[in-house]
Amino acid sequence: MRGLLPCYRGLRTLSNRPAAGKAGLVGSQCGLSGTHSYTKPQPRFGLLFDIDGVLVRGRMPIPAAKKTFEKLVNSQGQFVVPVVFVTNAGNCLRQTKADQLSHILGVPINQEQVVMSHSPLRMLKKFHDKCVLVSGQGPVLDIATNVGFKNVISIDMLRESYPLLDMVDHNRRPKLPTNSVINLPKVEAVVLFGEPIRWETNLQLIIDVLLTHGNPSGVHQSQVMPHLPLLACNMDLMWMAEANSPRFGHGTFLVCLENIFKKITGRELKYEALMGKPSELTYHFAESLIRSQALERQWKLPITTLYAIGDNLMTDIYGANLYNRYLEERVAEKNPKAVAKMAAVTGSAATVPGVEESDSLWESELALPSATSCKSVLVCTGVYNHSVDVPSDPHRCIKETVFHGHRDFRFEPALVEPDYIVQDVAEAVDLIFEHEKFAPQ
Repeated sequence: MRGLLPCYRGLRTLSNRPAAGKAGLVGSQCGLSGTHSYTKPQPRFGLLFDIDGVLVRGRMPIPAAKKTFEKLVNSQGQFVVPVVFVTNAGNCLRQTKADQLSHILGVPINQEQVVMSHSPLRMLKKFHDKCVLVSGQGPVLDIATNVGFKNVISIDMLRESYPLLDMVDHNRRPKLPTNSVINLPKVEAVVLFGEPIRWETNLQLIIDVLLTHGNPSGVHQSQVMPHLPLLACNMDLMWMAEANSPRFGHGTFLVCLENIFKKITGRELKYEALMGKPSELTYHFAESLIRSQALERQWKLPITTLYAIGDNLMTDIYGANLYNRYLEERVAEKNPKAVAKMAAVTGSAATVPGVEESDSLWESELALPSATSCKSVLVCTGVYNHSVDVPSDPHRCIKETVFHGHRDFRFEPALVEPDYIVQDVAEAVDLIFEHEKFAPQ
């Protein structure tokens, strides 16, 4: 919420804060007294839920989650508002995640309500016919095929074909002299789905592929640039599981890869695209699913407001605010090319497509958004911890000295200020319903 983050004025307790955020809800306007007159026949808003730290911690559901979703589904099992789950997880298929959520929340959820960090890869069709090396864990080959790739090589397949490349673990080294079993096509691009299990193996082989331009049996050519196209999903430095403190995420693996590459070559590792929150591409994809749900329900009025509920300032809040900025500029300028201006905010053209590419990508694949704003809602059940994040010196902002976002996303204070701070997902939904004057029929 503007002006109420701990790095600005200190977080006030939820029970006595005078304002509910930058949207200007004050006093009884944001109370839950139930005295308002609800007249809207259909919702004009959609909900984007983060999962880890908002609905679950590891495999354990957060207590408020299940009760909250009972409010969101009618007696026919239909959601009363459009709902999409936007997670930076990338270690399973969308249907698998939908099944997990259905079991945890006790409501029917289908894959068209789920955005994984790798989901926007469906739109990058120019890479689908290339031979790609994929890194991550879980069914990576199935995931790659599901999003459209036709020629896929896993790290394990590469290691088996080139057994002399993976040498860190002495117990996994070849016991006898062996030659490479070269039966794989040349790699043309690298796709990073999420944090792998054996970091040393993945880091070594990805570097080998990048520095040999897809031919790992060759000699490193550290000065040959540009390197192969690199697509990365999920930039979370940390995420919240059952432990009391956050755990390493894929963003930590990317930090390792970036720094190893730079140490060897003296050059920056370049990404063709970064996906998952806080990338605008992910929010475009989620917004398209919100529109599809409204169309399926035959709601005639467009969904104009999105509420993104998350627990991480550097991904959920940053991403929602960045997308809101794009939507506001698009409304102001009546020009879809406004998204190109986001490159100045993120500090890298890699995080958003070029102007011509973005037009064809989003217009042809998704159509233009109906939403005109995206509000950010921060919950205190995950990564964000107001009791820890309050600096000892109120004049010093810890978020200005420790930026946990990805290297290619420039820190900007306004982008990590949530519209609302609430205790948990139940309070978030209650506040949104009150603000929208919406009561399920």
